[in-house]
Amino acid sequence: MIEDFQTLFVFTITAKDVIANILVAMTCGFLIAFLYKYTYSGLNYSAAFTVSLIMLTMITAVVIMVIGNNLARAFGMVGAMSIIRFRTAVKDASDIMFIFFALTIGLASGVKLYSIAFLGTFFIGFVYFVISKMNFALPKKREFLMQIVAREEELEENPFNEVLRKFCSRHKLVNVKSMGEEKQLMEFSYYVHLKDENKGGSMVSELKSVGGVEQTNLFFDETS
Repeated sequence: MIEDFQTLFVFTITAKDVIANILVAMTCGFLIAFLYKYTYSGLNYSAAFTVSLIMLTMITAVVIMVIGNNLARAFGMVGAMSIIRFRTAVKDASDIMFIFFALTIGLASGVKLYSIAFLGTFFIGFVYFVISKMNFALPKKREFLMQIVAREEELEENPFNEVLRKFCSRHKLVNVKSMGEEKQLMEFSYYVHLKDENKGGSMVSELKSVGGVEQTNLFFDETS
């Protein structure tokens, strides 16, 4: 019993094991980073974050090898890691998922569970790839943000409603603000659902032809 207890604090690993674990972690890290780069569809893509996924997978594997089955090292590592403060806010939920993905695969690589590391990377990566290509979470009709800048003194009553009814199944005025005192410019913001998303350019052109309109912008609302 005593000998079994003492083996908890003994952890032997060869240089060959270290190299193999790191290589497996690096390979899986590259696959995870490539998946992230290929499927990312947001507006804030970061090359540094993509590289960090590879390094995070490898570093996690090294950390697990350092800890081994030594409880003292484990508690020491927790204390050391608690000093680190992460100042960069994660803006995209998928980024958090990829961070945990890299951590998990790094853990598996560090304890020589190579089959779990590779199969987990391929299976989870394949499922995420299919879901992203199917646009599984997107609504059938996307919501767009329409911004119109116009001269207030030249606008008629409800000047945009006719054009919006022509191209939109739904539209809602969400904000009106003054852009300047000299020209009396006003900015009108609408949430719109287009009847045909391919005709967004035609709607913008017709709105620009409305008297008093100086600028028109149509954006896809990422928060919808």
